[in-house]
Amino acid sequence: QVRLAESGGGSVQAGGSLRISCEDSGDVSTNVCMAWFRQAPGEEREGVAVFYPRSGNSYYSDSVKGRFTISRDNAKNTVYLQMNSLKSEDTALYYCATVLPYYSGDIADSGFWGQGTQVTVSS
Repeated sequence: QVRLAESGGGSVQAGGSLRISCEDSGDVSTNVCMAWFRQAPGEEREGVAVFYPRSGNSYYSDSVKGRFTISRDNAKNTVYLQMNSLKSEDTALYYCATVLPYYSGDIADSGFWGQGTQVTVSS
Protein backbone atom coordinates (compact mmCIF):
# COMPACT_ATOMS: atom_id res chain seq x y z
CA GLN A 1 0.00 0.00 0.00
CA VAL A 2 1.47 3.31 -1.09
CA ARG A 3 1.56 5.92 1.63
CA LEU A 4 2.38 9.57 1.16
CA ALA A 5 3.10 11.80 4.14
CA GLU A 6 3.35 15.57 3.84
CA SER A 7 5.20 17.68 6.39
CA GLY A 8 6.75 21.10 6.83
CA GLY A 9 3.66 23.24 6.76
CA GLY A 10 3.21 26.11 9.17
CA SER A 11 2.58 29.80 9.52
CA VAL A 12 4.67 32.40 7.75
CA GLN A 13 4.37 36.08 6.99
CA ALA A 14 3.73 37.32 3.50
CA GLY A 15 6.92 37.53 1.50
CA GLY A 16 8.46 34.65 3.41
CA SER A 17 9.46 31.17 2.33
CA LEU A 18 8.57 27.65 3.31
CA ARG A 19 9.55 24.21 2.07
CA ILE A 20 7.10 21.38 2.40
CA SER A 21 7.92 17.72 1.92
CA CYS A 22 6.17 14.59 0.80
CA GLU A 23 7.76 11.32 1.76
CA ASP A 24 6.49 8.14 0.24
CA SER A 25 6.55 4.70 1.77
CA GLY A 26 9.23 3.53 -0.59
CA ASP A 27 6.76 1.82 -2.89
CA VAL A 28 6.60 4.68 -5.35
CA SER A 29 8.82 4.17 -8.38
CA THR A 30 11.20 7.01 -9.14
CA ASN A 31 9.55 7.12 -12.57
CA VAL A 32 6.16 8.00 -11.13
CA CYS A 33 4.98 11.55 -11.75
CA MET A 34 4.34 13.53 -8.59
CA ALA A 35 2.25 16.63 -8.11
CA TRP A 36 1.35 19.13 -5.45
CA PHE A 37 -2.22 20.33 -5.01
CA ARG A 38 -3.79 22.76 -2.61
CA GLN A 39 -7.24 23.50 -1.31
CA ALA A 40 -8.32 26.65 0.44
CA PRO A 41 -11.50 26.78 2.53
CA GLY A 42 -14.54 26.95 0.29
CA GLU A 43 -12.46 26.45 -2.82
CA GLU A 44 -11.91 23.54 -5.15
CA ARG A 45 -8.69 21.58 -4.99
CA GLU A 46 -6.22 22.89 -7.58
CA GLY A 47 -2.96 21.58 -8.95
CA VAL A 48 0.00 23.89 -8.42
CA ALA A 49 3.04 21.90 -9.54
CA VAL A 50 3.90 18.63 -11.25
CA PHE A 51 7.18 16.85 -11.87
CA TYR A 52 7.72 14.43 -14.76
CA PRO A 53 10.79 12.35 -13.84
CA ARG A 54 11.38 10.78 -17.25
CA SER A 55 11.79 14.15 -18.94
CA GLY A 56 12.91 16.05 -15.87
CA ASN A 57 10.33 18.70 -16.67
CA SER A 58 8.13 20.46 -14.19
CA TYR A 59 5.09 22.65 -14.70
CA TYR A 60 3.36 25.17 -12.51
CA SER A 61 0.03 26.89 -12.30
CA ASP A 62 0.05 30.54 -13.28
CA SER A 63 -0.66 31.51 -9.69
CA VAL A 64 2.65 30.09 -8.40
CA LYS A 65 4.90 30.20 -11.45
CA GLY A 66 8.19 31.87 -10.67
CA ARG A 67 7.69 31.49 -6.90
CA PHE A 68 7.34 27.74 -6.28
CA THR A 69 9.72 24.95 -7.23
CA ILE A 70 9.02 21.23 -7.18
CA SER A 71 11.88 18.78 -6.81
CA ARG A 72 12.51 15.20 -5.89
CA ASP A 73 15.22 13.44 -3.89
CA ASN A 74 15.09 9.82 -4.95
CA ALA A 75 17.47 8.70 -2.21
CA LYS A 76 15.03 10.01 0.39
CA ASN A 77 11.84 9.00 -1.43
CA THR A 78 10.77 12.60 -0.97
CA VAL A 79 9.25 15.30 -3.14
CA TYR A 80 9.61 18.91 -2.09
CA LEU A 81 7.78 22.12 -2.82
CA GLN A 82 9.89 25.19 -2.19
CA MET A 83 7.61 28.18 -1.82
CA ASN A 84 9.05 31.69 -1.98
CA SER A 85 7.48 35.15 -1.94
CA LEU A 86 4.43 33.71 -0.26
CA LYS A 87 1.15 35.59 -0.43
CA SER A 88 -1.93 35.41 1.74
CA GLU A 89 -3.76 33.75 -1.14
CA ASP A 90 -1.32 30.84 -0.90
CA THR A 91 -2.98 29.86 2.39
CA ALA A 92 -4.35 26.36 1.93
CA LEU A 93 -4.04 22.72 2.80
CA TYR A 94 -1.33 21.34 0.54
CA TYR A 95 -1.40 17.75 -0.70
CA CYS A 96 1.00 15.64 -2.69
CA ALA A 97 -0.23 12.95 -5.01
CA THR A 98 0.93 10.55 -7.64
CA VAL A 99 -0.38 11.38 -11.11
CA LEU A 100 -0.50 9.58 -14.42
CA PRO A 101 2.21 10.29 -17.02
CA TYR A 102 -0.23 12.20 -19.21
CA TYR A 103 -1.54 14.34 -16.36
CA SER A 104 -2.16 17.87 -17.56
CA GLY A 105 -4.30 19.33 -14.84
CA ASP A 106 -7.24 16.95 -14.57
CA ILE A 107 -7.44 15.85 -10.96
CA ALA A 108 -9.08 12.64 -12.16
CA ASP A 109 -5.63 11.58 -13.37
CA SER A 110 -4.30 11.42 -9.83
CA GLY A 111 -3.73 8.25 -7.86
CA PHE A 112 -2.47 8.09 -4.28
CA TRP A 113 -2.81 11.04 -1.95
CA GLY A 114 -1.32 12.17 1.32
CA GLN A 115 -3.26 13.69 4.20
CA GLY A 116 -2.08 17.24 3.58
CA THR A 117 -0.10 19.86 5.43
CA GLN A 118 -1.47 23.30 6.31
CA VAL A 119 0.25 26.43 5.07
CA THR A 120 -0.94 29.73 6.48
CA VAL A 121 0.38 33.04 5.18
CA SER A 122 -0.41 36.15 7.15
CA SER A 123 -0.29 39.60 5.63
